Amino acid sequence: MAETRQWRLASRPTGEPTRENFDLVTVDRPEPESGEVLVKTRYQSVDPYMRGRMRDEESYAEPWAVGEPMGAAVVGEVVESEADALDEGDVVTGNLLWAEHAVADADALRRVDPDRGPVSTALGVLGMPGVTAYFGTLDVAEPQPGDTVVVSAAAGAVGSVAGQLARLSGARVVGTAGSDEKVDWLTDDLGFDEAINYDETDDLSGAMAEACPDGIDVYFDNVGGPITDAVWPLLNVRSRVAVCGQIALYNATAVPTGPRKLGKLVESRARVEGFLVGDYEGRWDEALDRLSAFVRDGRIRYRENVVEGFENAPDAFLGLFEGENVGKQLVRVGDPDE
Repeated sequence: MAETRQWRLASRPTGEPTRENFDLVTVDRPEPESGEVLVKTRYQSVDPYMRGRMRDEESYAEPWAVGEPMGAAVVGEVVESEADALDEGDVVTGNLLWAEHAVADADALRRVDPDRGPVSTALGVLGMPGVTAYFGTLDVAEPQPGDTVVVSAAAGAVGSVAGQLARLSGARVVGTAGSDEKVDWLTDDLGFDEAINYDETDDLSGAMAEACPDGIDVYFDNVGGPITDAVWPLLNVRSRVAVCGQIALYNATAVPTGPRKLGKLVESRARVEGFLVGDYEGRWDEALDRLSAFVRDGRIRYRENVVEGFENAPDAFLGLFEGENVGKQLVRVGDPDE
């Protein structure tokens, strides 16, 4: 019997996860049944939302069980097919496992169109993060020409696309990021009007007010915490807040009591809306068609931070909480051309 490797959840972390929370095991390679295919992983995604699945708490995503394989979005090659819809050699993407091989229903996978871009982008700018940014920006936040838009975690896979989409809508865009390298990328390469390095800013509220002298019309929130605290007093009348993530709180052992700032919403008549990309499942082709066109003509740029080797997948995930990635964080499990 052929073998393959999986990463399993060894234990639930308290606070920030560590390598001890992950267990690499060798298992028999699964075999597809009728309607299924066996996928060999080429690229695996790691994302901040995965931290929530390590908790033993109900949320929008089911928690992982200790001792079981963890889930991940992957790009891979079909190496065995028992389904009419997919053939051996097809490159596909879908939600599978932290594994070198996984079996999936063919109906749960989507072919990767190489004409849209490199296959790795199906996990980034032309995948879940890009689609999240697309609908969160254009459907939820609705930036208008002349608006001031603030994007937190703006150098991440979602925030970098959200900010560029806001710029394409005619807005003035301010991003926050955690290093001078990221700030330079936002302003020099992606066209952000300003960017704030929150790690080097003693007075975040003052820096935000200076960057947004006319207030804030749209806030695309990936972070929460002190950055949201700095944004809140600057919300303009009829402003829109799209809540995509709260990474500042993902490793918290006790979430601060609140909210205490809702009074500002009375004054500003602001709209605050959380959203999930799964709400737009039937419209992915719309988003991917437009995003791929923007990427091809250079109106949207992207970066990928690729960690080599399946054995290093936990390090790639842990690096998200240290701010190591610029753009999309990926693990290269195999060469898509081999």
